[in-house]
Amino acid sequence: MTLLAVENLHVQFSTPFGAVYALRGIDFELSKGEILGLVGETGCGKSVTGRSIIGLLDENAEVTQGRVRFENADLLQLSEADLREIRGNRIAMIFQDPAVALNPLFTIGQQIGDVLRAHGADLRSEQRERALQLLNDVGLPDPAQLVDVYPHQLSGGQQQRAMIAMCLAAEPDVIIADEPTTALDVTIQAQILDLLRMLQRDREISVILITHDLGIVAETCQQVVVLYAGRVVEKGSVETLFAQPQHPYTRGLLSALPRAGSRGRELNVISGTVPSGLERIKGCAFAPRCGFAMPRCHEQQPAFSAFGPKQQSACFLHEPLNHD
Repeated sequence: MTLLAVENLHVQFSTPFGAVYALRGIDFELSKGEILGLVGETGCGKSVTGRSIIGLLDENAEVTQGRVRFENADLLQLSEADLREIRGNRIAMIFQDPAVALNPLFTIGQQIGDVLRAHGADLRSEQRERALQLLNDVGLPDPAQLVDVYPHQLSGGQQQRAMIAMCLAAEPDVIIADEPTTALDVTIQAQILDLLRMLQRDREISVILITHDLGIVAETCQQVVVLYAGRVVEKGSVETLFAQPQHPYTRGLLSALPRAGSRGRELNVISGTVPSGLERIKGCAFAPRCGFAMPRCHEQQPAFSAFGPKQQSACFLHEPLNHD
């Protein structure tokens, strides 16, 4: 069952240098109880997509086209008051750097209490009891002590768990996790990912996991959407896409992953850089970096080609495989 659908989403930012085209037509669907990975290089539009869904874009940003359907509502058409009823309550977000997202002036318990109070828990005793339960649920040791500490007294992994506890306070249906393990070492990273998988399994929470790490996607997600320069270039099930990547960009990302036995050898790289958001891209955005580019790739935007029910790729190389 589709819980959330992003349809032809376009976002641009006004800057002194001109309009920055951050998203140029994003499409994907998130099913109930599913973890979906948004992947791509820095600057491809992953975080902007996540923030667009819940209306947390900067003041100089504008959604110029598209829809974000959540159940029967288009989130982009809701008033700020109506959107506030969904944000945090039905759709919550884990930010990339918990040290910045958490308020240094208030204890962890006070910050969880603020979320609970905003969503209906009036009594302070209720708030504290619920905060203790949430901290326990996310695997923090000795919640009775940690509930009264300030963010700077926690390690990076503990801060991220506290952020997840805040997200869970209103029992959301969807969590948008924006690079939740970037600043953590590999051991803590694995623990946070295990926690997200447990929440998805035990509470049937749907998760949009924003990351540049394909290894994390392979271990954690069921579906994956590959972004490049503000567009979706390939999407499908993790199993199918990793076994048979179709778009040259996806193949390049996978070939650049370190592998066992590669120590001392040069890693594969994708030559060139992601195009600037200031550019109006006429054809395929990846064409200047693609070894398979044809003249039409620089002039026309390729449509999606289907590879069975579980995979789609936007590339002219696949046109002969289409059948009506």
